Formats: sequence, structure tokens, C-alpha cells
Amino acid sequence: MRGAAMNEELTLLNNDYEKKYGFKVEDKPLVKLEGLNEETVKTISKLKNEASWMTEKRLQALKIFTTKPMPTWGGDLKNVNFDNVTYYLRSNQKVEDNWENVPEEIKQTFERLGIPEAERKFLAGSGAQFESESVYHKIREDLSKVGVIFCDMDTALKEYPEIVKENFGRIVPAGDNKFAALNTACWSGGSFIYVPKNVKVTAPLQAYFRINAKNMGQFERTLIIADEGAEVTYYEGCTSPVYSSDSLHAAVVELVAKKNAKIRYVTIQNWSSNVYNLVTKRAFAYENATVEWIDGNIGSKLTMKYPSVYLMEKNAKANILSVAIAGKNQHQDAGGKVIHLAPNTTSRIISKSVSKDGGRSSYRGFLKVGKNATNVKATVRCDALLLDEFSRSDTYPTMQIEEKDAVIAHEATVGKIGDEQLFYLTSRGLTETEAMSMIVLGFISEFTKELPMEYAIELNKLIHLEMENAIG
Repeated sequence: MRGAAMNEELTLLNNDYEKKYGFKVEDKPLVKLEGLNEETVKTISKLKNEASWMTEKRLQALKIFTTKPMPTWGGDLKNVNFDNVTYYLRSNQKVEDNWENVPEEIKQTFERLGIPEAERKFLAGSGAQFESESVYHKIREDLSKVGVIFCDMDTALKEYPEIVKENFGRIVPAGDNKFAALNTACWSGGSFIYVPKNVKVTAPLQAYFRINAKNMGQFERTLIIADEGAEVTYYEGCTSPVYSSDSLHAAVVELVAKKNAKIRYVTIQNWSSNVYNLVTKRAFAYENATVEWIDGNIGSKLTMKYPSVYLMEKNAKANILSVAIAGKNQHQDAGGKVIHLAPNTTSRIISKSVSKDGGRSSYRGFLKVGKNATNVKATVRCDALLLDEFSRSDTYPTMQIEEKDAVIAHEATVGKIGDEQLFYLTSRGLTETEAMSMIVLGFISEFTKELPMEYAIELNKLIHLEMENAIG
């Protein structure tokens, strides 16, 4: 009876997952571009009616992409097929600020994901991207009145061209890596945020990214600037349906935290198991500024993502908290990077990973203390939890310390769930799935306590779903 009850529970969980995340709607593109070449890049820029400097930047990035070799140091990329990717797909005519005007099938997609409901409950503003284009963006009127800008990147390029031109590619240049070059050549959508001096946005802004089509490439570009004394929190979520062939997500995120500013960037990705998630995220933090990356990685075929912070001036702070869960046929290659370039700067990198069903998780981190960056304090901790004997966890920490006056701490642990833990919890009436979920949630509690209640509840459900194949 116990096994039958468990199978019934898992069937219900799978059904819930398909209803909430794994569904797909009929693909009705207005524009669809396949094949990566100059003509594709020029067409993307022309469709967006972009300034000539952006078109040229795109074409230069395309040349960089074609000459840069594929990375060989991270996950297995040999099956990435750039000839089998849709590089631009538009399913809507324009970005709406009234939810009722969004095309019906797209609106239903995001309503099933709970996006409008979340906006009504606790967000200061929200955006939604479907395939290559943003379909909706709106910010609270009181924030707009004090000069806060929250829009999609395509709108920002038209309405705030000088700010975009000054900062686009300054933190993550096209030549940084092959996938940053690909993004720069083909970028579309993403979020633009500017918070004026001393303005504190107390409720989070959110964007949600949805891949719906088969073989889709999504290349959003996000730029967030917090001026002196400003504060902002930004949440992003990502999902996609499951297909038999692979999709590609290669985003670029650039953050600028000026003097005394604070930016918190929270990601909960839940890509399907056919998505290559290859992302570059980087921040510059100036005097007494704080940047926090709170990064949750669930799903995808391969994730390679290492949020980084450059501490540019004195007293700047970085906090990177990364959680990854790797299941069957999944590799989560994640971590964080901090570069201390000024005195009295502090940083903390905490990485938590869970591997199950033969999945592989890798912590890959980099910590640098530059010459004359005195009185630096830095902590790195990576903890791994293995749920079975078939799974794998690796750590690849790199430290480059060029200044003697620094306090550096590094700690790493690897553990597994014991049979006695499961026995104790199941003897108290929990199913094995519930027991496993409880142990994993306790392991990553440092992450979940950083989330608002709505996100923590959703993460709890996702963990429960992920644990269903980790038992027996």
C-alpha cells in the first residue's frame, strides 16, 4: 500500500508540474529568423529600428562570436548546434502596459504561471518576455513620478539612448566570452532599470522569461543602474516546456551600483531539461555600494552561470548566494566570482548544490584581491549534498591574492542523506518524497530565507517536484 500511495502522489506531482510549467501554446510567430549570419543580425536590428551604432555593435559581436572557440573548461557543449536555433521570434506587435491588451494565448500562458497575480500582491512593477520580445511592462505610478525607470531594453534604447550607449557592453563586453558575443549580436528584450539618487524602491521589480517554441534561442539583455544612494531589488523567473530537441538561453546582465547604492538581483530558474542555459552576469560596485546575487538554478540540461562583482572602490561589498539542484542528465556548473580592486572591501560567496539520479553539480568560483586592495575580508563556502551513489559533485575554486593585508576564508563540505534520517522522518508519518524535500530545504535554508513568502512557497513546491525521482 505504501508503494501504491507513493506512486499516486508522484503522478499528481507530475501532473501539477505539467499544468504549471511544462505546457506549451500554439506557435503563431509574426516574424521568425533562423540561421546565424550578417543578414539575420541586420534584420533583427532593422525590425527594431535601431540606431546605426547598435547595428554596428551587433555586427562586430558576430565577428567575435565566429572567431572565438567554444569553451572547453566547463560543461559539455559539444552537442550545441548553432545551425538548429531560432535566433529571433516575435509573437506580438508591441509591448503593452495594460495586461488586457496582451495577445490572448500569451496572456493565458503568463496567467497560468501566476505573473499578474504576483504583480497585484507585492510587486512594484513587472515585465514579461515571450520568446524574443517583451510583451508587457509596467511600473507603479508613484515610482515613475520620482524618476524610476523600468522598461524593456528595446524601449530603453529608443527613449534613453545616451544612458544605454554609455553602459551597454561596458561591464560585459562582446569579447568577454563566446556567448556574450552571441548575445550582443542577437540580443532582444530584457529589462532596463534606472533608479535616481537616494530613491529606495522598497518593493521588488520582476521580469519573467518564457521560452515556448521548439529550438528557440532567447538572448535577453538586462541593464540595471542604481545611482548614488539608491536601492532596488529585482526578481527574474524562467521556464519552458519540454521538447525532444534543445533550446538555447544565453543572456547577459550588467549591474552598476554607484556610491552608497544597493542592488539585489534574485533569480529562480526552472528551465526544462532540454535547455542550454549559458549566462554572463556581472556587476560593478563603487564606494560603499552593495551588490547581492541570490541565484537559484533548478532545471536545464546544462547551466554555466557565475554571477560576479567587481568591487571598484573602497568599502564596497559583494554577497553571492548560489543554489543548484542537478537531476538526471543535468549538469549545474555554477558559483560566483568577486574581484577586490579597492581597500576595505568585503565579499561572501556561498554555494549550495544538490545532486540526484546521477546528476552533476559543479562549484566554479574565482576570488581575486588586487595589489593595494588592503584590509580585504572575503569568505568562500561551497557545500554539496549527494542523494545517491550515482551522482557527482565537483569544486573548482580559484584564488589570486596579490595583497598581503587580506583575510581570506575558504570552506568546502560534501555530504549525503543517511538512511537513518529518512527512517526517522518517515516513521513520523511523512512520505519519502516529503522527507527528502524537508532535508533538502533545510540544507538550502540560507537561500530560501532570502526570498519573500510567495517565492519561498513556490520554491518549496519545486523542490518537492525535484525530489520525486530521488527516492527508492
